[in-house]
Amino acid sequence: MKNNLGPSRRGKGAAVGLVICFVAVIALVGFFTFSRYKRDMSRQLAKTEEKTDTEEKQKDIKETEKSQTTNSQAIQNKAQETEKQKEETQTQTEQRQNQTSPTATQPDALAFSENDLLAWPVDGNVLMNYSMDQTIYFSTLDQYKYNPALIIGGEVGTEVTASARGIVKSVEVNAQTGNTVTMDLGNGYEAVYGQLKEVPVQEGNYVEQGELVGYLSEPTKYYSVEGCNLYFQLLKDGEPVNPMEYMDS
Repeated sequence: MKNNLGPSRRGKGAAVGLVICFVAVIALVGFFTFSRYKRDMSRQLAKTEEKTDTEEKQKDIKETEKSQTTNSQAIQNKAQETEKQKEETQTQTEQRQNQTSPTATQPDALAFSENDLLAWPVDGNVLMNYSMDQTIYFSTLDQYKYNPALIIGGEVGTEVTASARGIVKSVEVNAQTGNTVTMDLGNGYEAVYGQLKEVPVQEGNYVEQGELVGYLSEPTKYYSVEGCNLYFQLLKDGEPVNPMEYMDS
């Protein structure tokens, strides 16, 4: 009996051993498979995270570039708008200067002197001479007075031109001489033109000798008897001087 059971037990033991080995192999294969799967998942997750980080960085870069581009465009637009406004302002200034200036270019420095001559501002006879050393008779006022200017007769509408080059100091209206233009001739000299109408010049305008200053108007009530005339006065440092001493005969 003992001899018959020995081989059977050995066969069962071998079978059990094989089963155990097979199970061990399967377990080992499973372990390595799981480990590989875990490594692959870790790598895939790392790649996914890296890709996400890269995409976010690229998105941030694009947004930054877009913001910079927008800011740059805004700055450029603002600069263009400022330049346009500057050009428009300059153009308007030049247009105003062209409209108000009777001469195309600004003359040299004004330097009228006692050696220079005055052109006659209007073609007409002298009705009343300059007289500051003795009084003369004023017909309209019916009284004797000093006369600080030349009273030159003429017809209403006659052109009055500049006796010398100068810059318009003022354009005023007063009761005695009506519309009156005062021009700075330089060196303290000033020329005064009164009894005018339709005056084309304005304060600050440069006027060359012989250019239009205005037209003779109806006389004011102070010269109604004398009739239409030009009130022409020459000043030196604010004091009247005799224009006849400077007139070009």
